Order: sequence, then structure tokens, then C-alpha cells
Amino acid sequence: MPQEPLSRPVAAGDRDRDEEGRARQARPRDALGRPLPYGEQGVEPIDETPLPPDQTLAFARSLLAEGRPFSAHEALEVRWKSCPEEERELWQGLAQLCVGLTHAERGNHVGAERLVERAAGRLTTYAEGGGPTYGLELRELVGCARERVRQA
Repeated sequence: MPQEPLSRPVAAGDRDRDEEGRARQARPRDALGRPLPYGEQGVEPIDETPLPPDQTLAFARSLLAEGRPFSAHEALEVRWKSCPEEERELWQGLAQLCVGLTHAERGNHVGAERLVERAAGRLTTYAEGGGPTYGLELRELVGCARERVRQA
């Protein structure tokens, strides 16, 4: 779903704001989340309505399949900010994996490795706590992300 139109900044230092006054990027972005000049065509922003866990994961997977790891990160971040406290490490770790993949695709290999390792720490801690993983094999996901970063 398209989001509400955003107001453009008035002065150079102002931030784009939505109708409630919250900071929200109005500039279009490319598939890797890089801002484009106003007026250029970018990818459609994701709907930031919190979804249940299984729907969040399906949405993030579809975005990854489209080559949009930055958008997948945003979808996971929405869940992380709305989930029960005891699941925060899971959703934040998954979001960080996607940011790591974004950095890898942008050519920032150092940043990619750091984010994937930070995510690995969060996901390992979470797995040790025995919280729900919604069918995810966290160790395998981390291994896959590490391999994708190595190959980028």
C-alpha cells in the first residue's frame, strides 16, 4: 500500500515529515535504499503497518527475492519495534542481517561483515534463550548471510 504523501523540507536542514510530524524520508530511494534526487523514480516504499510474525517473514523473503534487502530490513524493523520485548533480539538480528546484505551489495564489505557478525551475536543469544523462531533455522540464516557477503 502506498504511504501518505510527505511534505518536503522547507529549509536545507529540515527533515521530511509525515502528517503527524514524524520524520519520514520523502526522497525516492533505489532498491538498495540509497536516496535519489526529488522527482526521480525510485522503488515503492513499503507499508509500515506491523504484521504478524509469519506475514512479516513472508514479506521480507519476497523483498529479498526482488533484490531489495534494504526494504526487507525495513519490514523486519517494523516488526522489531512492535513485537513483544522477549522477541526483540530475534527481529533486530534479522533486520541487521538484511542491512549487512545491503552493505555487501553496495560494495561496503567491512560494514557488511560487521553487521552480519553483530546480527549473529544477537541471533545466537536469542536462540540460547529458547524463544520462538517461527520456523527459521537461525544458524543456517547466519551462515547464508556470511556466504553472500563473502561472494559480494
